[in-house]
Amino acid sequence: MLASALIDEDVDDDRLDLVLRAIADRTRRALLARLVQGPARVTDLAAPFDMSLVAVSKHLKVLERARLIERDIDGRVHRCSFQAEPLREVERWLDHYRAFWTDTLDALARHVEDGDDQTGNSDDSEEQVS
Repeated sequence: MLASALIDEDVDDDRLDLVLRAIADRTRRALLARLVQGPARVTDLAAPFDMSLVAVSKHLKVLERARLIERDIDGRVHRCSFQAEPLREVERWLDHYRAFWTDTLDALARHVEDGDDQTGNSDDSEEQVS
């Protein structure tokens, strides 16, 4: 049985893989960051990058396969818009681990606080002996 099936039956492993692969690339993350601001034409999305329109289009296709963007075509104009749902699925998958990290960090904080108290007590006892 796959790990995500043990975590959340609503998470599709293949879709999760597509989304995580898509956001693993800094160019695609930059494209998503721009699209969060609102829809944009492919040519406008490509403008800030030092790469060909074909290369940017390949990045956009990866984002489309992951369903992170939607492309509308009106004649020769391609307009892309951000779709948040796949990231919500990743968040649901990550939520399983949130409790682990919260518990672990809380235990570490208690350990550090207890260590400070013990160190403080031993300093006090040394001062009393002197």
